[in-house]
Amino acid sequence: MPLDYATAIPEDAAECVSLRGRTRQNAIPEERLRAVGITVESWAEDIRSGELPGHVCRQAGSLVGYCFGSRRDGEIVVLALLPAFEGRGIGRELLARMVRDLSALGHTRLFLGCSPDPQSRSHGFYRHLGWQSTGTVDKYGDEVLELLVPPRQPDSAR
Repeated sequence: MPLDYATAIPEDAAECVSLRGRTRQNAIPEERLRAVGITVESWAEDIRSGELPGHVCRQAGSLVGYCFGSRRDGEIVVLALLPAFEGRGIGRELLARMVRDLSALGHTRLFLGCSPDPQSRSHGFYRHLGWQSTGTVDKYGDEVLELLVPPRQPDSAR
């Protein structure tokens, strides 16, 4: 079945919260998200306001993955994928779409928190795509990786 990629809309928030608890690594159930202030309502409002742009991927209408970033500071906030859909390039495509969007907003440095454990799938995934360690750790104990992107040229300069 074909995969459908789309820009996230506020109505996607409930499915995103649900899927977040069903990932293979770093699954965060709804109760734990709520404990840190992330609810379906807050996520939907962040999408609606434009603070949290994102992309979703569906197959036969069902959400299989998503990626969101912060308009404010260029952070890749979350990339999540159902285990059955790993290894198909979906995560790579979702991340590439988010990198393009944040770059279009003027960000030339993107960053994210990644497991420092070399056995974690994310550890090699991001590095393979050119993300580099900053040598720092965030408040969750994740290693901070960055991706430097060239400034976008105005259309007339292309």
